Amino acid sequence: MKFLLNERVNRKMKNRRIHKLILVQILIIIFSLSLSAPAQASLGSVLLKSGSTGADVIELQTQLTAVGINVGKVDGIFGNATKQGVITFQLAHSLVGDGIVGPLTVKSLNEAYNNGISLVSQRQTKINSILATANQYLGVKYQWGGSTPQTGFDCSGFVAYVFGQNGITLPRVSVDQYTVGTPVAYADLQPGDLVFFSFTGDGVVNHVGIYLGGGEFINGSTSNGVTDYVIGPYWKSYYVGARRVF
Repeated sequence: MKFLLNERVNRKMKNRRIHKLILVQILIIIFSLSLSAPAQASLGSVLLKSGSTGADVIELQTQLTAVGINVGKVDGIFGNATKQGVITFQLAHSLVGDGIVGPLTVKSLNEAYNNGISLVSQRQTKINSILATANQYLGVKYQWGGSTPQTGFDCSGFVAYVFGQNGITLPRVSVDQYTVGTPVAYADLQPGDLVFFSFTGDGVVNHVGIYLGGGEFINGSTSNGVTDYVIGPYWKSYYVGARRVF
């Protein structure tokens, strides 16, 4: 009887040891798998920039497309089209237009995406406000160095003031304004773009206006103050280029 009791006790202890061994082996396997499995980063956990690839880039491209920005094919490759799309979004949200997707850009993009906000409608609203502000000062006199309606405007002072009234800070002089934003081909001009001219014949920018659409722009003219013109043969002969700043 005593022998049988001891046998049962030994069997129970042996089974416990086996169960513990199996549990330890299972834990070791789970731990090993967790080390070998690639981590799935969520958008914003790493910087995305030109050359980045993978699921995070697909998510980025998907969200940009959803808010109205054309990045071409959603392929998980952070190429030039995606970079330009990021810059467009950044400028529209008063962020540094560097084409690098960090925490601030992700935060703004997620908010726009989750709230169903289209950049197309956002940009159009901003454009309408900028053009309305510009047209408000038609007829204000020209003043070299002028930067307010009270003193009068020169060309770059007018542009900087109008955009400043709409929450967009630009450099004070035209040659520096020409370095802001992204270049735009003449055929792709849209209302709100900045158009630049050089009257010195050397390509150095010394005049700027705001494109209105339909081949017209508004500017602070030395002869007529704030007025609008058609970009006809005269203006095209001095035309240098255009920039999109938001």
